[in-house]
Amino acid sequence: MRILKDFKLPNFKFPKLKMDGISEIEEMTLEEHKEKNKNIKYETKNYKTIKEIFDESTKKYEKEVFVLEKFDHKAPFTEITYSNFRQDVIGLGTGLNKILNLKDKRVVIIGENTYHWYVSYMAMLCGTGIAVPVDKELPANEIENVIKRSKASAIIYSAKKKEVIKKVKDNLPEVEYFIEMNSDAGIQDRDVGANYIIEQGKRIVESGDDSYIKIEIDPEEFKVLIFTSGTTSKAKGVMLCNKNLAQNVNVVSAYVYLDHNDRFFSVLPLHHTYESSIGFLLPMSVGASIAVCEGLKHIVPNLKETHPTAMLAVPLLVENLYKKINDNIVKSKKDKLVKSMIHLTNALKGVNVDIKRKVFKEIYDNLGGKIRIIVSAAAPIDAKVGKWVQDIGISFLQGYGLTETAPIAALTPEFDPKVGSAGKAVTCAELKIPFPNENGEGEVYIKSDTLMLGYYEDEEATKEVIHEENGERWFNSGDVGYLDEDGFLFITGRSKNVIVTQNGKNIYPEEIELMLGNIEEIAECMVYGKEEAGSKELIISVKVIPNYEKLEEKYGKDLTDEQIYKIIWDEIKKVNKKLTSYKAIKKLEIKKDEFEKTTTMKIKRFAELQKDKKN
Repeated sequence: MRILKDFKLPNFKFPKLKMDGISEIEEMTLEEHKEKNKNIKYETKNYKTIKEIFDESTKKYEKEVFVLEKFDHKAPFTEITYSNFRQDVIGLGTGLNKILNLKDKRVVIIGENTYHWYVSYMAMLCGTGIAVPVDKELPANEIENVIKRSKASAIIYSAKKKEVIKKVKDNLPEVEYFIEMNSDAGIQDRDVGANYIIEQGKRIVESGDDSYIKIEIDPEEFKVLIFTSGTTSKAKGVMLCNKNLAQNVNVVSAYVYLDHNDRFFSVLPLHHTYESSIGFLLPMSVGASIAVCEGLKHIVPNLKETHPTAMLAVPLLVENLYKKINDNIVKSKKDKLVKSMIHLTNALKGVNVDIKRKVFKEIYDNLGGKIRIIVSAAAPIDAKVGKWVQDIGISFLQGYGLTETAPIAALTPEFDPKVGSAGKAVTCAELKIPFPNENGEGEVYIKSDTLMLGYYEDEEATKEVIHEENGERWFNSGDVGYLDEDGFLFITGRSKNVIVTQNGKNIYPEEIELMLGNIEEIAECMVYGKEEAGSKELIISVKVIPNYEKLEEKYGKDLTDEQIYKIIWDEIKKVNKKLTSYKAIKKLEIKKDEFEKTTTMKIKRFAELQKDKKN
């Protein structure tokens, strides 16, 4: 799923593993571990809107815990029920509509993962206006651009983003209200606290006004706007509707069994459709709970405190868990024994005897003790890592999709895993490779009810990727892959220009090239992800043809290659300061020859990258 951007992992640690459970295997009675028929029913649900899910779940599971969050690091996790959530959403939605007059307007939501983000997003989806989730890691100038491009009438922001909002506030006269999450402040000019609006909204409801909850949602109405990348004029805004989001919930239910006993661990940023749809809307639909991670450096203690059963992750996180746990096992000198026990437990599982949770108890304990599902998406993952997760008894699933597919297009069925693939088309989708090569590989096309309405204010870009065939809309994903005989998708490359780093960051070269184009000393350039030997990570690099005429005019004749390199690199560093850290250029190559181009004078990126591989 090519949708996650900035995801940096700190150096979290696990305590030393003794793997004592392995030595206890002789004491086990295998009969006790025979798998019972769980009578699990995998069925596609039929929700039309998110409001339908909200209304049903918050009533059915009103006394159940919905969100667990640490509002104070030194205190235990606070438990918030479905009933509390319902009241807060209806209160906020009513207040936004009745007090701030934001009905049918656009509202930016920006902040870290928190209960207040969930409330804000749900209030928009259930009847206020169009939600515009924004990456909290964007620099101030990009946040300002998003707000302007989206034509937002209000900003709901967390306290941690207060200083950034202050910086851009005076440049945004069109914004009617700046609403701070978890603040009790009353209305003062354009500022107001979200808690104040919630409480005032609740009073309006108590007085007998139930107009907000009675708002009917058109399933195909434009309700969410997400910018796929940065915020220059070239960035694309994806327009989604309730049908897109609700279908994510419907189709995942046909492949993965979840119920009110499950608990999701929220560690990925909520402004992405991966986390906000599968990590929020999906658990809400079954009455499950969500434990909000305090931050990446708190992953291990938070897992142990909250005991989640499911976790959404990017490959970087799963691979780090794998590496740290296995390094620990090697230090305990139990690595050979663990390998032999994996073989034995796999053999036993083949005859319906599952002793994995007992044998690998210490590993489970370090992940909270109850983990049963890990879903990896956003970028490819090493198959051996996925196999290891399966080998220790955790269901390892992979998802595939894009922001444009809201995001699920393919997913591994829990009952039919195939490690290494990106999953099978979900029940509302179809995948095809219309123009395969001799190996069956080609661009992946997607037809799905989760497919976006189109790109915001960009009909031309929409037509470039969505093609009508016999009344059906097919989306060209830009990914290259093949489908096996069972319908599983395997991604082998990318034809689109988007650079996807190992931890799932999306970087659009055109955006950076546009900024580099303002440098007088550069005649032409091409930004790309450079593969480095011995590393899976892509280095954000640029090939540059210098503007020798301008260089001579500004710096004189007879410049050496080193001088030209330094002049251009110094200018690139100025551009880097305007970019988020993961987009910054790390490597510069001065190109001596011309770029290969099409007849319309566009650089043939694929051809240039092939040259790079040969050198």
